[in-house]
Amino acid sequence: MNTDDLPFTKKEIELVIETFPTPFHIYDEKSIRDNARRLKKAFSILPGFKEFFAVKALPNPFILKVLKEEGFGTDCSSFPELVLSEKVGIVGEDIMFTSNDTPLEEFKKAKQLGAIINLDDFSHIDYVDKSIGLPSLLCFRYNPGPERSGNVIIGDPKEAKYGMTKNQLIEAYSICKKKGVKRFGLHTMIISNELHEDYFIETALMLFKLVKEINEKTGVKIEFVNLGGGIGIPYKPTEKPVSYEKIAQGIKKAYTDIIEKNRVMPLKIFMECGRVITGPYGYLITTVRHVKHTYKEFIGCDACMANLMRPAMYGAYHHITILGKEKNKKTKTVDVTGSLCENNDKFAINRKLPDINIGDILVIHKTGAHGHSMGFNYNGKLRSAELLLRTNKEIIPIRRAETPEDYVSTLDFVALKKFNV
Repeated sequence: MNTDDLPFTKKEIELVIETFPTPFHIYDEKSIRDNARRLKKAFSILPGFKEFFAVKALPNPFILKVLKEEGFGTDCSSFPELVLSEKVGIVGEDIMFTSNDTPLEEFKKAKQLGAIINLDDFSHIDYVDKSIGLPSLLCFRYNPGPERSGNVIIGDPKEAKYGMTKNQLIEAYSICKKKGVKRFGLHTMIISNELHEDYFIETALMLFKLVKEINEKTGVKIEFVNLGGGIGIPYKPTEKPVSYEKIAQGIKKAYTDIIEKNRVMPLKIFMECGRVITGPYGYLITTVRHVKHTYKEFIGCDACMANLMRPAMYGAYHHITILGKEKNKKTKTVDVTGSLCENNDKFAINRKLPDINIGDILVIHKTGAHGHSMGFNYNGKLRSAELLLRTNKEIIPIRRAETPEDYVSTLDFVALKKFNV
């Protein structure tokens, strides 16, 4: 989809705003489904391929239900994410539970659901064994350290808090085999929002070699490798989308060269993409509240970084469309800002846009992953509603906007009246 293309019109959004005031996120179900099918088709050439959608990207049961219908499982990292999966009927080995610094109750819940438990830390073997008992299927997360480089989002693997070293990994398989674990997986995740296909092929190659080494040193036969997620999306108009087909074909060749040649098959291939599945098909809709002229031109919106943190946190680019002015010349250089009491509360800095007036409706593109889910309540800001544009063009609410009552609901004002200094 071109960055200027939208699945809705100005008139349709104006009608929505009559019922659901801005700001809100809206997701395009048809495009999400079409994209899910493209990914499944491309990777179907890999043995036992399965995609576990990273719930953290867009934790909404309506979205999870859509992806369940498309054959996806879920990648969960917390108790609430496990519950979300359970609520939409995703249970058992359709859940991949990858957590770190994990409390016991989360391991208990994952085991209760029959999820694939992916241990991040060598010490967790003893922790899980003594508390709830090791499951019959275990996966371990690998941190390759200096063997691979990361990127700005996840960072240098040597500095990352995730995963085990190779020596720890080898020992982990040996110990758990002796403890009666029957089935094993291998996982890594060392990149985020990556647009170069070769990186994912190289990751598969690294893991396939490790599967062979583990088998030789421990006798353990790995049942699956989870290549993680991290496939990026082209936020900027000059960037190109990743080719699913190129990645799948490269992984298939590596599989043939290493797994089949060394007879360590069958080996299933899993992934846990989030951003690339839903990211391009979400939009933050916001209304211009003020136009300020000082040393710069500022366009003040009713959305703020509580609705979309990525530009402030990562300096990330998100394309912006002014509804009704899509074809107008970009004559103004502006900062598009929110009302948070933080100077980095900006969606765009020195951005060329058409002339903007109070009341204009802005569409901030590609907020369908790590948008609403990264929301927060600092400064008393309230998280926005989420809407879904159904395949039949109906627009429905899938999460209401927070209210001031929600903000104070966990506070005890009764006890406050009894409080004496």
